[in-house]
Amino acid sequence: MAGQRLPVLQDADSSIKKRPKTRLPEWFRVSLPTGESLNAFNKIKSTITENTLNTVCVEARCPNIHECWSRGTATFMIAGQECTRGCRFCAVGSIKTPPPLDEDEPRNLALAVKNMNLEHAVITVVNRDDLSDSGAAHYRKCIEKVREVCPETSLELLCSDLAGDKNALSVLLKNLELDVFAHNVECVPRLDSRVRDKRASFNQSLDILRWAKELRPEIITKSSIMVGLGETDDEIIKAMILLREVNCDIITIGQYLQPNKKLLPVDRFPNPEKFKEWDILAKEMGFLGAACGPLVRSSYRAGILYRKITRN
Repeated sequence: MAGQRLPVLQDADSSIKKRPKTRLPEWFRVSLPTGESLNAFNKIKSTITENTLNTVCVEARCPNIHECWSRGTATFMIAGQECTRGCRFCAVGSIKTPPPLDEDEPRNLALAVKNMNLEHAVITVVNRDDLSDSGAAHYRKCIEKVREVCPETSLELLCSDLAGDKNALSVLLKNLELDVFAHNVECVPRLDSRVRDKRASFNQSLDILRWAKELRPEIITKSSIMVGLGETDDEIIKAMILLREVNCDIITIGQYLQPNKKLLPVDRFPNPEKFKEWDILAKEMGFLGAACGPLVRSSYRAGILYRKITRN
């Protein structure tokens, strides 16, 4: 099947009536799966539905969902379907008081990973500011259960900032059999107040990554930056430097796409050559792994990056 064009982006400011619709550049094309790839995609979709699991692939409307699922990989989202924060870039729903945590989630998650026969599983979370430990104990239970049921699967946790609580992070990571600890800074520091919830900040995210490395030096750490939110190229480079200063091992840089009219509009579309420049620069800075491209998301080809690092 020919590549399918992604939806047209809409401006977030409803008061601007006559501004032309912003169309995606020509390099934004994704191919839908067919044949065996389509069968693999449908199998994963059924597994997720049957185990009442959430995935960031669906909730965040990731453009790579067909590619990843058809290859037998997925990023699971735990601790609920809605987040206690309201960042202006994210399509995941926001709620002040979420339902109680699902006690069956660790088991259901582990069984899903097993049924999908994953070599590398990414587990991401919603923020749970309503909980005293921001959900750290639950995140740990989920990781432990997957490890118990799927001992051969490498595990990556894309964690929240745990409200900047080092003790909660310590409870989460102490002796936990985890291969990659990821936490996204999302945008450059100057744009924090415009892009992220007021409870989040670049510095707080840096602290989480720094503490994770201090607590568990052997764990690979990872972070992600979106472009197209109003940043400059120089600010991207400075953000990359700050991440290396806290010994972040892997970086991903991808294009922000406006999920709906209520969220921030796209400021710019750097061309693929610019992403290649950032990829080369990341390796020159000392990052062990990097994935930079218009359609790259924080968990894009996560297993490939992990295996490349550990097998070198």
